[in-house]
Amino acid sequence: MATLRMLWMELVLLGVLGVLQTQAQVSVQPDFQQDKFLGRWFSAGLASNSSWFREKKSMLSMCKSVVTPTADGGLNFTSTFLRKNQCETRTMLLQPTGNPGSYSYLSPHWGSTHAVSVVETNYKEYALLFSQGTKGPGQDFHMATLYSRTQTPRAELKEKFADFCKAHGFTENDIVFLPQNDKCLKEQE
Repeated sequence: MATLRMLWMELVLLGVLGVLQTQAQVSVQPDFQQDKFLGRWFSAGLASNSSWFREKKSMLSMCKSVVTPTADGGLNFTSTFLRKNQCETRTMLLQPTGNPGSYSYLSPHWGSTHAVSVVETNYKEYALLFSQGTKGPGQDFHMATLYSRTQTPRAELKEKFADFCKAHGFTENDIVFLPQNDKCLKEQE
């Protein structure tokens, strides 16, 4: 019985260390300046280990997001996207974690908390975000997103995104560059 308890404790500790190691692999933009991150962005690229993503990625298209500050130092991430030939808008509330560029998001669909990090940005052209969490027991979720201030990011940025994704365990099949859809990407704010 004591041997089983010891084995169980070792597995729990390995699991905790594995989670900590996964979180440590993703850095945050040094000296992140939230005020410069605000404004309009377009989702240009996505990568995910989610089975839902793999099944639906061919139907996804670019969306427009507007980032605004919240009173508590977080961000409202309001995205407009095409779904069933209609433009739909949803707002994601990113709560500050105390480390600039790091946020947490409570998924209403899964009821779980996701860590969201601004990994790299130059504020005026692109931003690379990484999200991780769980969708249920034993279902770790990871997603990388390339945001661009324009609907046509440079090829070098797409290559940088693909390299980042591959370095973090995503395969070619996990990565998609989103096509534009004129219906929901109008320049109006």
